Amino acid sequence: MLEPGSDAPTFSLENQHGETVSLAEFDGPVVVYFYPRADTPGCTTEACGFRDSWDAFEEREVAVLGISDDPVSDLDEFAEKYDLPFDLLSDPDGEVADTYDSYGEKDMFGNTFDGVFRNTYVIEDGRIVAAYEGVSPEGHAEGILADLE
Repeated sequence: MLEPGSDAPTFSLENQHGETVSLAEFDGPVVVYFYPRADTPGCTTEACGFRDSWDAFEEREVAVLGISDDPVSDLDEFAEKYDLPFDLLSDPDGEVADTYDSYGEKDMFGNTFDGVFRNTYVIEDGRIVAAYEGVSPEGHAEGILADLE
């Protein structure tokens, strides 16, 4: 897990609309949350938590970026289905997630595979100001907002 105070690795990835989004284009704080798979129960709970708290993030001028190894087409369907107002970014090979210590070997139902870990970072001025490892999807967005105050 990257520690607060360290430099945030830069990235440019395609969002759910096929547009390139770069970390460098954001002036204020950015919440970068990594999630395993679009439209699965935990990931939907987490994404909808950010959606439901969207007004509070906007009031604080905090951007939100969700990153998974899903293809752009899956992200587009997920964002549309749940009316998600923020960018979901496709990291198909897990390269960006790996630079954030959020990608690696997982074990589920006796199967071992590489995948995205549920971690979140708050980034400001190119530096990590908060890090959340192995987060619980329920109430995560509200917890970040409380920490930002």
